[in-house]
Amino acid sequence: MTACRSREDVRALVDAAFPADSVMRRANYTGQLWALQGVIQPGDLIIMPLKRSGELAFGTCRAGYSYDASAVDRRHRHHIDVDWLPDHFSRSVLKDDLLNMINGAMTVFSPSRHNADDRLHAVLRNGVDPGFFGATPGLAQPRAATTADIEAAGVLDPETAPTMDAIKDRIRTHIVENFSGHKLTYLVADILTVLGYVCEVSPEGPDGGVDILAGRGPLGLDSPTLVVEVKSESTQIGAPVVRGLQGAVTSNQADQGLLVAWGGINTNARREFSHQRTRMGFWDSEALMEQLFKVYPDLPQETRNKLPLKLAWVLDEEPGA
Repeated sequence: MTACRSREDVRALVDAAFPADSVMRRANYTGQLWALQGVIQPGDLIIMPLKRSGELAFGTCRAGYSYDASAVDRRHRHHIDVDWLPDHFSRSVLKDDLLNMINGAMTVFSPSRHNADDRLHAVLRNGVDPGFFGATPGLAQPRAATTADIEAAGVLDPETAPTMDAIKDRIRTHIVENFSGHKLTYLVADILTVLGYVCEVSPEGPDGGVDILAGRGPLGLDSPTLVVEVKSESTQIGAPVVRGLQGAVTSNQADQGLLVAWGGINTNARREFSHQRTRMGFWDSEALMEQLFKVYPDLPQETRNKLPLKLAWVLDEEPGA
């Protein structure tokens, strides 16, 4: 597509390559490919949801569209150069309206509603979504492509799709709204209890890095014993918290430590964990929800009333996710 100079040029290539596909599908391909080739420009903010971790990668476009004919996987031949930030963001940093847009029905699109541009740049700068009324105007840099260009490409504010990510994000938002602060500690304790631990939850307030003491056996004193620290903030946790948990494990003569960091951990914290893989565990919001889904039927009725879920089997429309 390097020779294409307009959306119509791209459409001609798509029509020739996929003659049997429906008109709507070819129009979808055309819009996204033209956005990749002719709309995204150096300096633009790029956000990519990561399938494996559930996190969001933020970066800045360094160079526009290019084509690599030598790539073995044909899907990897079309690309743009992006300078990615080393630390990824938890989806929990975004408020519900932005999460809904991130779960758009297109792979390549540009969100504009709900002051999305300034808010996403605020996340890039401060790690927190300030919300519709809290974003400082002008944080976003002027883009080479105008709103009219993006709209003409057909990638402006696509309809949201009921994907698995969208469903999990709705649950994630419900947990944030109903299990904020120390309430999240009690949810973690309920999960650990179902997993076979006897848990002692520290009262709210300064706890010296010990939110939960847990262990096996009738008194919770049998191995493995756990020291659990729970951080409900949507922002990433750094290495000092990890080192503090290490100290709490030692001082309490526990076997292992578990850090539950709803907003995830940064690169330095991950490095600390890499040296303690046999003694320290880590749950972010994604891992916590995985554990929640496993034990949900056995959670206390009171907890299930606060977090009402029901099991449904759906066809996975995202192969490879």
